Amino acid sequence: MSPSPLAGRTIAVPETRELDVFAGLLERRGASVLRCPLVAIRDAPDPAPVLAWARRISEGACDDLILLTGEGLRRIIGCIERHEPSLRAPFVRELGRVRKITRGPKPARALRELGLGTDLPAEPPTTAGIIGTLRRVDLAGRRVGLQLYGTEPNRPLIEFLSGAGASVLPVAPYVYADEADDRAVRALLERMASGTVDAIAFTSTSQVERLYSAGLGHLVSQALGKTLVAAVGPVVAAALEARGVRADVMPAGSFFLKPLTAALEKALAGSRGVPAGERQPGP
Repeated sequence: MSPSPLAGRTIAVPETRELDVFAGLLERRGASVLRCPLVAIRDAPDPAPVLAWARRISEGACDDLILLTGEGLRRIIGCIERHEPSLRAPFVRELGRVRKITRGPKPARALRELGLGTDLPAEPPTTAGIIGTLRRVDLAGRRVGLQLYGTEPNRPLIEFLSGAGASVLPVAPYVYADEADDRAVRALLERMASGTVDAIAFTSTSQVERLYSAGLGHLVSQALGKTLVAAVGPVVAAALEARGVRADVMPAGSFFLKPLTAALEKALAGSRGVPAGERQPGP
């Protein structure tokens, strides 16, 4: 049996939430994983707005609920259980009544943990996919709950919903914080710039933002120029492109960790035997 294209490769993984899952996928294929979580996920610093939102949902304030992440729903349930446990039963009961729109399998999985299912899965699992899915339904007069991705206001989605005649009730149940200090970010970038890292795989826009927030712009450009850059999907690729960086690798049509791993295998198979830092950029 021929070795995996990832055998002997060094892959930098800035993932936090599913770091061990992603690292395991790569290591089982022979890769050496450079674990470098760039951001941390924390509960919203003030639980009051989250609880107020959950109360409104439990009182029937929404007809639809858009869940952008599984993390968000779990954080909402966790907030309720810690601060107002009596709210859990009416909240979950109301979740069963509203029409639930999910972005990808993670919020759908979080719903299943509560014994519930998805009514409208977005295809593809992006903001654009949610908008495309909802264009096919009448939203006039609908009251739409929206669980945000971190504190990103997602103006395109809110503007679409408002333009379609819906009222929007958003909630931000968690925030992102710096996980790695600036010294750790510099150390990662210096290692990449030395040409000893074969690829870096970004799985969220917050990771891209953190890499640039340390004020090391020239070093970031040098490091990414020496390293194969992978993005889990078009949203992350767009965040890179906004900073002048092209994603060399991105899964086609399915934007999750397993397809990203397969895309890395395919890309690095084409550079078998070529040391990191010496590959020529693709077209």
